[in-house]
Amino acid sequence: MASKSLQDLKQQVQGAAQEAVTAAGSSAQQVVDQATEAGQKAMDQVAKATQETIDKTANQASETFSGFGKKFGLI
Repeated sequence: MASKSLQDLKQQVQGAAQEAVTAAGSSAQQVVDQATEAGQKAMDQVAKATQETIDKTANQASETFSGFGKKFGLI
């Protein structure tokens, strides 16, 4: 009878330990997912800022060359 109780207790402890491991793994995966999402958002912001800078630079260059063309009667 005592052996059965110890076996039951052992199974309960193992079950609780497995649940704890599963919960910890799930929490760790959530952290990884959130970090990945944050990293992607940061990269998206960098790409957007870079594209905006390129666009502004191209517009400024175009305006500058247009101004030279008008100044020298080429346009």
